[in-house]
Amino acid sequence: MIVAHLDLDAFYAAVEELENPELRRVPLIVGGDPHGRGVVATANYVARRYRIGSAMSCAEALRRCPNAVFVRPRMGLYAEYSREVWSIVREVVPTVERAGMDEGYLDLGEIAPAFDDARALAEAVQAVVLARTRLTCSLGVATSKVVAKVASDRRKPAGLTVVRPGREAAFLAPFPIRLLPGIGPRAEERLTAAGIDTIGRLATLSDNDLHRLAPGKVGTLLRDRARGIDPRPLEVSTERISISHEETFAQDVGDREQLHDELRRMAARLSEHLRTRGQTARTVTTKPPVSASPSSRARSSTVRCATGPDRCDSSASASRTSPSTHNFPCKIASNR
Repeated sequence: MIVAHLDLDAFYAAVEELENPELRRVPLIVGGDPHGRGVVATANYVARRYRIGSAMSCAEALRRCPNAVFVRPRMGLYAEYSREVWSIVREVVPTVERAGMDEGYLDLGEIAPAFDDARALAEAVQAVVLARTRLTCSLGVATSKVVAKVASDRRKPAGLTVVRPGREAAFLAPFPIRLLPGIGPRAEERLTAAGIDTIGRLATLSDNDLHRLAPGKVGTLLRDRARGIDPRPLEVSTERISISHEETFAQDVGDREQLHDELRRMAARLSEHLRTRGQTARTVTTKPPVSASPSSRARSSTVRCATGPDRCDSSASASRTSPSTHNFPCKIASNR
């Protein structure tokens, strides 16, 4: 298998720059209120020079860069650009698994069975996306999804990283374990405490050490991924498109009835969103963010909606929710 992971560079910020070219020259942050409790959704590469990134509080971003320009996310606009990008990509590579509005996997092997040809094909995808949308994207090309995803982040923006067969484990080995897909904050903390701070060290764990630190099938799965072993095929019938709705309260709200009213109101808005697009959902759940403090854990919730026949992945929203804020992001996954 030859697969590529495509990641649109600083997508929300890049779209805002296309809509207003003057923003290209300033530190641009797409997110919430910097004077309140907003969170950074993304930042352009000028802002990233100030060590500003996704999931950071907007207040901290403002402290790091007082002259930054903040804009609120416009998800409808981003969705339009996203649809155009993926329509263009499918003209070059027919088999695509979308993992979100700004990322997805491409089956290069069905068109280019050799790695040299696959590299040229990936370059062609970059060129056509740039020519027709003026958006840049970075790609990682490898024999598996996990390696391709890590590779796509190595040379941003507009980068291309190719990991040839037999080089997967060596490529992954130096990176910190948090970069391995499937390693969450708790697993990272547990492994780091045991001295396993790189993907390479995870790959060399014995069965006994592995089962002690990550028991069951999860441990074996993570060690396989650390070795570059990932047999997952592209899931073209269950591609996920995330549509987010998030609100941040200016002050903490501890009244359960008021919180329930807010959740019902947001659920109603999302239901209307689904109806207008002819989509359906199976489940709606609430998920609090991870926090060391029980009190702060109770002060925040994540609403998660799953649409049939697809699944919903709200991990991105959850990771962007600060334990001390009232964020209610709802992500809906649907077929296009």
